[in-house]
Amino acid sequence: MNEYLLSVLLGVVEGLTEFLPVSSTAHLRIVEAFLGLDLGNGYWKMFSIVIQLGAILCLPIYFWNRIVELLRDFPQGKRGDRTVVNHPLTLTLIAFVVTAIPAFLLTKIIGKHLESLHLMAWALIIGGAIMWVVDAVYERSTHKAFARGKLTEDMEQMSVAQAVWIGFCQIFSAVFPGTSRSMSTITGGELAGMSRPAALEFSFFLSIPTMVVATVYDLFKSLRPHHGEPSAIGSMPSDAHSWIVLAIGFVVSFIVAYGVVAWFMNWVRTRGFTVFAIYRILLGGFVLWWVARLPG
Repeated sequence: MNEYLLSVLLGVVEGLTEFLPVSSTAHLRIVEAFLGLDLGNGYWKMFSIVIQLGAILCLPIYFWNRIVELLRDFPQGKRGDRTVVNHPLTLTLIAFVVTAIPAFLLTKIIGKHLESLHLMAWALIIGGAIMWVVDAVYERSTHKAFARGKLTEDMEQMSVAQAVWIGFCQIFSAVFPGTSRSMSTITGGELAGMSRPAALEFSFFLSIPTMVVATVYDLFKSLRPHHGEPSAIGSMPSDAHSWIVLAIGFVVSFIVAYGVVAWFMNWVRTRGFTVFAIYRILLGGFVLWWVARLPG
C-alpha cells in the first residue's frame, strides 16, 4: 500500500478508536495483521507513538474552557463545597496514581505476550459483554441502579472513593490490551454511581495524564533500549518523504479524534453504550474466527 494512504488509514483508525470504548490498540493490531504490516519496526513504532500524540492533543484543546474553569475554581469548586482533596483536578490525579503504579509493575511482569490477536479478541468480547450488562441495568433502573442514594451528575460531585475505583478499573486496560481504557473507566464510573455524561467526562480528563505519561514512557524506552535492541528514536524520519508520512498521520489522527470526542459527548447525553458493546462482541468473534483460519 502507498505509504501516504497507509498514513491516512492508520491516522483515521487511531483517531476513531482512541476515545471510543472499542480499544485503539486492538484495532491497530488488527489492521497490522490484515495488511501484513510490521508496526513494531523502528519507523512505524515511532509513527504509532506520534499519531497517538495527535489524538492526545485534541483533549486539552477541546476541553480548554472546562480546564480553565476548574483551575479558576480550585480548590473550593464552583459550588464552594470542594477541598484540595476532592476537587475534580485532584481526583483526576488520584485516579491516575491508582492506575499508574500497579499497571507499571504488572505490565513489567506479564510482558508483551498478551498482545496476541487471540487474547485481544477475548478482551473485546468480555469487555463488550460487561459494558452491555452494566449499561442495560443503568438504563432500566432510570440511571439509579448503582447510585446508592444519589446519582453523581457531574465531576464536581465526585468522591475520592469513586476516583480510586475508576483508577483501579483502568488498570485492566493497561494490563490486558484490547480491554479499552475508555470502556474500563466509563463502565467503572457507571458502577460507581455516576451518570453517563459525568463518567465520560471524567474518563476524558483521566486519559490526559494517563496517555501523556504512557506515551512519554514509550519514548523513554525507545531512547534507552535494552539488550542491544534497536532504538525507535534511531529510526526517526531521515528524508522528506518519511517526515511527510509522519505529519499526515499526526494531523489526521488529531482531526478525527477531535471530531470523535465532540460527537461522543453529544451521543452519550441521549444514548447509551450498547452499540459499542455489540460492536466489540462482533469484532472479537470475527477476529477469533479469522485467527483460527490462519495457517500455523
